[in-house]
Amino acid sequence: MEKSLQVNTNADSSPNTFSDFKSLFKVIVLVSNVLPVFTGFWLSLFYMEASFKEYWGVFVLTIIGSTLIMAGALLLNNWYDSDIDAVMERTKLRPTVTGNISLRLVFMMGIALSILGLIILLFTTVEAAIYAAVGWFTYVVLYTMWSKRRYTVNTMIGSVSGAVTPLIGWASIQSAFHIVPIVLFVILFIWQIPHTYAIAIKKHDEYKAAKVAMVPVICGFEYTKRQMLVYIVCLIPLPLLIPSLGWEFFTIATLLSIGWLMLAIKGFFVNDDLKWAHWMFLYSINYLMILFATMIIVVF
Repeated sequence: MEKSLQVNTNADSSPNTFSDFKSLFKVIVLVSNVLPVFTGFWLSLFYMEASFKEYWGVFVLTIIGSTLIMAGALLLNNWYDSDIDAVMERTKLRPTVTGNISLRLVFMMGIALSILGLIILLFTTVEAAIYAAVGWFTYVVLYTMWSKRRYTVNTMIGSVSGAVTPLIGWASIQSAFHIVPIVLFVILFIWQIPHTYAIAIKKHDEYKAAKVAMVPVICGFEYTKRQMLVYIVCLIPLPLLIPSLGWEFFTIATLLSIGWLMLAIKGFFVNDDLKWAHWMFLYSINYLMILFATMIIVVF
């Protein structure tokens, strides 16, 4: 599986450096992955009955280390996918496609940031570093390089990498063999599937043109909608497994899941699948942000 490190010759004569790097690091994706790390860390402190002041140094190392290793993984994803990014409308202006930033530089930065992030996490706990390494390997190798272009299970494989983030935060202080971080892992794993399917429906034609084996492309919209419905239903009982977060969290989490479920059911009766998928995507983003913010607030 060989990937060229040559510079794309289709360079923009006046590249916007800030915009290029913002696109390259997928800033929104990066930030959304750091929030669960912080949530896992914060909840770990709460269940240990420890103060933030005692572990502020560990917190800094955890956030910096996890951010760097995730940034490295995203860079390597951009490097490897530059050929299909050139086909897709939403990614064709990425600097790895335009040539504003060379593929060689992106590759080297991806490797360097990944190694640096892993080393920094080792200064917290080995367990936290292991979870980060598993997430990196799953995203870069199993998802990006192996399954994304070949198999519809690519979404489930990729979901593992995002789901380990609260485990990193929790394990930087104590072992993550605890019901709370495990439930957070399951929530994130399940959440990512309907979230990603919504994107895949929105961008169906682009994924089809790029020959990416996304479920809507291979199996059709109706099958994808049924799958989304099943996964969202699976989210509903999960708050029951962590009653220690209180009735406030249970209520908000349940209402969020029911709201998402109702929107998913509506998908079987709409005329405009792309518009519906856009609303599903927006709801999924807000679902995650509100859910994890609630976890932080209820134990504050």
